[in-house]
Formats: sequence, structure tokens, C-alpha cells
Amino acid sequence: MDKPLVSIIIPLYNAAQYIEEAILCIVNQTYQNWELIIVNDGSTDNSLAIAKKYESEKIIVLQQENKGQCAANNHGFSKSKGSYIKFFDADDMLSPNMIAAQVELLLQNPGCIASAKWGRFYNNDITTFKLNPEACWQDMDPIDWICTSWINGAAMMQCALWLIPKSIIEKTGGWNEKLSLINDLEFFTRIVLAAKHIIFSSDSILYYRSGHGHTLSARKDRVAQQSAFMAIDLSTDYLLAKTRREDALLCCTNFLQLFIYDNYPFNSDLIKRAEHKIKGLLKPSIKIPLPGSIKLINELFGWKVAKLMMNYKRKATIFFKGQNKNIA
Repeated sequence: MDKPLVSIIIPLYNAAQYIEEAILCIVNQTYQNWELIIVNDGSTDNSLAIAKKYESEKIIVLQQENKGQCAANNHGFSKSKGSYIKFFDADDMLSPNMIAAQVELLLQNPGCIASAKWGRFYNNDITTFKLNPEACWQDMDPIDWICTSWINGAAMMQCALWLIPKSIIEKTGGWNEKLSLINDLEFFTRIVLAAKHIIFSSDSILYYRSGHGHTLSARKDRVAQQSAFMAIDLSTDYLLAKTRREDALLCCTNFLQLFIYDNYPFNSDLIKRAEHKIKGLLKPSIKIPLPGSIKLINELFGWKVAKLMMNYKRKATIFFKGQNKNIA
């Protein structure tokens, strides 16, 4: 059987420290029938210059003014020629056999999408890498996969985990350019629900870079939280349009409740919208994630007081660090 072309799309924005490593991850894949489309999204560092060094027949470098990750992904997809698509962030890495293993599975399972293992490494040190096993690391029906992945009020749906038939993206539509934070949740919820089945590739690993503080996921500003709520709101709507199973109701509730925990006492309008939506679902089963020193306050006075105390401690820590710097 002929080996199908795989299009890998990298949105590039101020990732000069990482882009070369990401490119080499693709160059060194055991599967070699690929094209790499890098979309420079108005970088202000030397990311573009580094990417340009690798430009070739197989590595295409495009440029656009800064429009965001979703727009860059859509631009790259519009230029892609592959039968299969992988979106890949510029600061992550893939195991060398990942594309080969996922292609093989999808050739055997038409109309499906392939998932993978993942783990984190910190402070740019790959020796800190550890896998993060999940219950959804198996072949699953799409609805079962989502309900399993979302049950604790969050989900790992990062783009490089997936290999997707181009036909599914053409059917479901591209990335939502209104979104920034957790845009992958909204996009891949649509993709997962459109697939016949989720096929787990146990030989494929995503190395997810954490701890460097420059990612979209680290943002906590108002615009980012509006995007996060919109992504959760849309994604839960997609699932609930397919099923009203009890486990689906519960995982949607937990997703919304975790958003409330994360945002309190800020963004009260978004919190009210999340609370209103929960009323039509089930009682949340998750508890607010708290450090040990705050858990007693939670038990005595409730989670809202505990969260206020956490915010106070954080502000006090920042203030005293600033004072110490001034003294020094």
C-alpha cells in the first residue's frame, strides 16, 4: 500500500528558542512521506529566520500578520496537500515513530482518528519527562472517550496528540478564530465527535513542554478567560447535542465547575453563566483543588473564603518579593 502524505502544521509565534528542535522532530521521523507547513504568525523575534534555514520542497514557511494560533492553523491547513493532518505546537516534541505508528492504525481503520500517549517535561529539561497515564488511553467510542477524558473537569486534547483524516476536518470546519485559550478543546471536541472511533497508538508519545510560562495556557487575563468560557460552553453543547447520558451530564458539569473555581472571585459574569448552565445538568462531583495550607480554611469556612485567602497570599508574596528587590 502506498504511504499517504501527512501534512504537519506548525503555528509559529516568538518560539525562536524551540522551533529548530520542533522541526528536527519531524525531519527525524521514521515515516518520511510528509510535508511540514510552518506559519509564522507575525513573530517579533528571530523565529522566522530560523525556520527559513530549513525551507525546502518538504518544508514550507508561510507568513502572516499576527492573527493568532487558530488563524495560523487555518492558513496552514488551507495550503496542505496531505491525506492526514497533524497540528503541532512549536515548543513541543514527538517520539520518532509517532507518525508511522498513527498512519498504520488509520490505514487499518478508515474514518477514525488516532490518539497518543503524552507527558510533561519542565524547564526545557527532557530528563524531567514523565508519562501522564489516562483512562482514555485505549480504543474508544467518541462519546465514551470524551466522558472518560473530561470526568475530572479538564481534558488533555492538545493538538499534537492527534492524527486526523483531512476529510474529517473538511466536514467539521477549521479552528474557531474567536478563541485563544483552550481553543484546542473546542476544535478537537468537534473532531472527536465526527470520528467513527478513537484509535489509541501506544507507540506514539507527545513530549509536552511545561514550566516556561510563555504559553497560551498560562494566560489569566480577561480576554483569555472569555475565550476559555466560550470554548467550554461550545464544547459541552456539542457533547450534549449528541447525548444526555448521565456521565455526559456529569463531565460537562465538572468542566464548568472547575472554570468557576479557577475564576472566583473574578469574572463574575462568566461565573454566573457557568452556574446557570450547571443548573440544567447534575451536581458537580469535583472538589476545588487547594494547597494543603488552605484546606483547613475550606473545611471551616467554605471554598470561596479559601480561594480569597489564596489570592491574598499570592498578592502578599508578590508584594514582599518586590520589596526585597528594592532593598537589594
